[in-house]
Amino acid sequence: MGKLTKKQKDALSKYEAAKEYSLAQAAEILKTISYTKFDASVDIDVRLGVDPRKADQMVRGVATLPHGTGKTVRVLVLCTPDKEAEAKEAGADFVGLDEYITKIEQGWTDVDVIITMPNVMAKVGKLGRVLGPRGLMPNPKSGTVTPEVGKAVREVKAGKIDFKVDKFGIIHAGIGKVSFDPDKLAENAQEIIATLLRLKPSSSKGTYVRTIHLSSTMSPSVVIDKTTVSGL
Repeated sequence: MGKLTKKQKDALSKYEAAKEYSLAQAAEILKTISYTKFDASVDIDVRLGVDPRKADQMVRGVATLPHGTGKTVRVLVLCTPDKEAEAKEAGADFVGLDEYITKIEQGWTDVDVIITMPNVMAKVGKLGRVLGPRGLMPNPKSGTVTPEVGKAVREVKAGKIDFKVDKFGIIHAGIGKVSFDPDKLAENAQEIIATLLRLKPSSSKGTYVRTIHLSSTMSPSVVIDKTTVSGL
């Protein structure tokens, strides 16, 4: 482990790193140990008892955070002309089709979420090499390939996020900002955990939710006491 900075030492002196805390307690601790000059993001990391190499244990889903993410989400809607007005009224930042496909092919990816329609996926599918590595490829499972583009835009703007287990069996998700009330961060975290419990693969054996940690940008992580989490 590298040498700790003065701020890291100060942060670690304000709580017991080896101790487990409730979600609300952890959120409160993060407010005291975050030293960034900006409103830091708060993340939850959940280690699951799954083997992501097995197709039937690939945990992927969406959750609508009750208090949103605190982030300004830039949304691009790739749709047919008859749906453009619906997308714009719902709050999409960019709306179009062929002109944006050309921009993306040239390397433009200055958005956070891309929503499209089933009948234009043949065109959008060509962008997989650009969008896939950036996590921007629309997917029916995450609700970003749908004929109801307006509804999808409103959900994303309201705090709908999608997540996928990584190769180590860990789910990473943003649940808000340090400036959020601790109870709101706890409720957002609880929604992620509840969604994960509903997505438990039938082939997963043993302990499903192994560990839970909360952290903010550049802060140490806080271990969550699973006995304080509803549903576990």
